[in-house]
Amino acid sequence: MIKYLICWSLNHVPRKRLQRFAQLLTRTTSIFYIGNKVECTICGRHYRKFLPYGYGKLRENALCPHCLSLERHRLIELYLKNHTEFYKGISRPNVLHVAPEYCFIKKFEKLLGDKYTTADLESPLAKVKMDVQNIPFPNNTFDVIFCNHIMEHVYDDLLAMRELYRVLKPGGWGIIQSPINYGRTDTHEDRNATPDERKKYFGQYDHLREYGSDYSKRLENCGFKVLEDYFARNLSPETVKRYSTSREIIYLVKK
Repeated sequence: MIKYLICWSLNHVPRKRLQRFAQLLTRTTSIFYIGNKVECTICGRHYRKFLPYGYGKLRENALCPHCLSLERHRLIELYLKNHTEFYKGISRPNVLHVAPEYCFIKKFEKLLGDKYTTADLESPLAKVKMDVQNIPFPNNTFDVIFCNHIMEHVYDDLLAMRELYRVLKPGGWGIIQSPINYGRTDTHEDRNATPDERKKYFGQYDHLREYGSDYSKRLENCGFKVLEDYFARNLSPETVKRYSTSREIIYLVKK
């Protein structure tokens, strides 16, 4: 029943409504997941396993019932703690978080205060209503940008990448993640595909493209210096199992 509700909700409930009410659903189910086999790197809660999640075939052990983190979010949290100064710096950076994930918002707000800006075109979680293809901030505004699993949804992803580069300060950095098919050399996109065609070719009804191994080059062509960080591949099997993290490459961008 839980699997059915999650899959149906993801495919039929508008995203902005899901973002507002999803936690009410997941927290009520958490009683069935009491245990200590897995732990969320972000909220610190532990369970016998995480909830399943996915638009098509559900991934087991994916969604934290408390903070709604997914495998990729728990990986990014480990990366921020172990490979950046984000949590260690004396001065607070000015951060832009595009399409902010629920699991990070309160934690980042507590850390950064008014230097933390959340922005999205539709999300009720964001403070600023913004199209990432037309960012309403001056050049060189932010020290850090986070924009994860967004570019595959954007009509003109290269324009969005150039906008993120524009508002990042010289010397600034960011993390810009997207789903990648590493069996594909070149990105395949069709901006005019129907929802059914998108689901068939790109894996999700609201995806406009499937990135290939040229993803870094696309970011570089928009101005960024890009580091493909294989941090996840060096995690121990015990760590991956405990936190249920993804194995995706971290795309660290700099200006």
